[in-house]
Amino acid sequence: MTGQTHLLESRWDDAHAANLDEPGKLLYRSNLLGADKRITNYGGGNTSAKVMETDPLTGEKVQVLWVKGSGGDVGTIKLDGFATLYQEKLEALKGIYKGVEDEDRMVGFLPHCTFNLNPRAASIDTPLHGFVPFTHVDHMHPDAIIAIAASKNSKELTQQIFGADIGWLPWRRPGFQLGLDLEAFVKANPTAKGVVLESHGLFTWANDAKDCYLLTLEIINKAIEWFAKETEGKLIFGGAVTQSLPAEERRAIAARLMPEIRGRIGKLERKLGHFDDQDAVLEFVNSANLKPLGALGTSCPDHFLRTKIRPLILDFNPATPDVDQVLSSLDQALEDYRADYTRYYEACKHDNSPKIRDPNPVIFLVPGVGMFSFAKDKATARIAGEFYVNAINVMRGASTVSDYQGLPEQEAFDIEYWLLEEAKLQRMPKPKSLAGRVAFVTGGAGGIGRATAERLVSEGACVVLADIDADALSSTLADFSKRHGVDSVRSAKLDVTQETAVIDSFAAASVEFGGVDILVSNAGIASSAPVEDTTLAMWDKNISILATGYFLVSREAFRLFRRQKLGGNVVFVASKNGLASSPNASAYCTAKAAEIHLARCLALEGADAGIRVNTVNPDAVLRGSKIWNGEWREQRAASSKIEVDDLEEHYRKRSMLKLNVFPEDIAEAIYFLASDLSAKSTGNIINVDAGNAQSFTR
Repeated sequence: MTGQTHLLESRWDDAHAANLDEPGKLLYRSNLLGADKRITNYGGGNTSAKVMETDPLTGEKVQVLWVKGSGGDVGTIKLDGFATLYQEKLEALKGIYKGVEDEDRMVGFLPHCTFNLNPRAASIDTPLHGFVPFTHVDHMHPDAIIAIAASKNSKELTQQIFGADIGWLPWRRPGFQLGLDLEAFVKANPTAKGVVLESHGLFTWANDAKDCYLLTLEIINKAIEWFAKETEGKLIFGGAVTQSLPAEERRAIAARLMPEIRGRIGKLERKLGHFDDQDAVLEFVNSANLKPLGALGTSCPDHFLRTKIRPLILDFNPATPDVDQVLSSLDQALEDYRADYTRYYEACKHDNSPKIRDPNPVIFLVPGVGMFSFAKDKATARIAGEFYVNAINVMRGASTVSDYQGLPEQEAFDIEYWLLEEAKLQRMPKPKSLAGRVAFVTGGAGGIGRATAERLVSEGACVVLADIDADALSSTLADFSKRHGVDSVRSAKLDVTQETAVIDSFAAASVEFGGVDILVSNAGIASSAPVEDTTLAMWDKNISILATGYFLVSREAFRLFRRQKLGGNVVFVASKNGLASSPNASAYCTAKAAEIHLARCLALEGADAGIRVNTVNPDAVLRGSKIWNGEWREQRAASSKIEVDDLEEHYRKRSMLKLNVFPEDIAEAIYFLASDLSAKSTGNIINVDAGNAQSFTR
């Protein structure tokens, strides 16, 4: 059993499918299969259909192979994600194939088979689909099937479970020869419905799109049912030797450990983290066989390409939880892991192998706590964790009914450092300027905060939106998640004047992303009254939010920056009024002046740790700003003896450049100070006010 006992149900809608052409049915089938992680992991597996098309050159009907393109995900693929190849030309490649040593060269011929100038690159699995003499082919990576494929006696198990319906082929790296092996199997076994590939996955085929979909579900369900029966009452992973800590304590430990790990593995390339403490993970990390199974490494190629061949298991006893002890041993644990990875590389490399890649772990397992995964971006870190959960499910099933076997190191290396894989990595776009960085933005649901978050996300940063306004925060989070993806943004309802809340919000950011690199302190308030009418409550509120609040978030950011040892960046959003006095706003102006001086003090304190602190001074940013709603707008209009509706034009004319200042203008200055564009700048102030002589810095 792989931890999944409920069966897959068909989601095929005949009425919907009736309106689709063959490519449309292929897309429909692919999306249905990819939507369930029990069927295949993100980016894993592929689907195909052989379709009769009109040749644009001759006008004649030709058979065209539609197959998932290189690097695509069947769950989210669109029609333009499929490669299209002349089936006849693909078949003709058999005539020039010289054997397994010719595999890489054959990939170079696939573009010559392209139909209709389709720019989508064909994947290495194309021959596996093209040479199976059926119209529709599914290749999936179900945990239940890979658990069979990764068992020591996988051939016997395959026959026992499926009989003659499903065949078995020994491990071979995906490519042209494996396609020929599949073709030979089908010809020798014309009644077979599919095949299990050792240490890899499942192939099924049919001549109808729906039949192929239903067959794939049927075979996976048969494996799920078999595992449920065979593992009932058996000891899983050798039984539990430790117990999980309570959920809140697990998250608290993750908040302490993840920034420390991130700092140690992210000096050359920033990493983002993901925490997973689902039941399947906890069952594994608490088990007697955690270390021996973890050391065997993953089996499916898709798994270790995402997770590295094996994880780092941290020495932690949840019965006597000592996080300080883990931290004190972390450097040695990482050094040992890097040394072993280097050994693996040196032992397996070829004369033309690419240079060794980052030798740090991707997966960290902590008994009683869960799993951390780290990668160059949040989505990749999360997906790596999902892949290792797949690996756990595979080990769970295989080790319960047989002996689990990982892929041999040389085979793993030959895929991890495959020249074709290296070429794919080299084609990837250059990282954006803030890739791998996490920004914490207070006042994140207001005009300046939202524009700032937008600018930082556009440069590759992940953002924590912190705001006291729950409704505005919810709306902003939903908008960002829809446009930028859920991995890019998190939210925290935060009153910056509450010490515990501030501490908790930074801990939550550490669990969600692994740490924080940039603080944009932007929470705001405004008030206007002659000094004799300024109440103590008004005074205290300004000081509390604009001075104390900025102190509290900065202090927590500094604590986290120093633990990470990756430097850090603080940008205060102050005001022209922090430099230039203004009538009837003594509380506001004083608090803003305190902000500016606090920033200068912090710049002095943070320099030795590479922590930069700078300030942006806006003026008269009315559009989208919550502080300009209501009384503040009316009071400033009254102070200038103008109508409220004339206020924006009044400020434009008052400026030296005769320009309005918008939230996006402030965001651009914040981005400059938060990025490496200003790497040698700290303790500075940038005025974004369209020119105001009174606020010139001196």
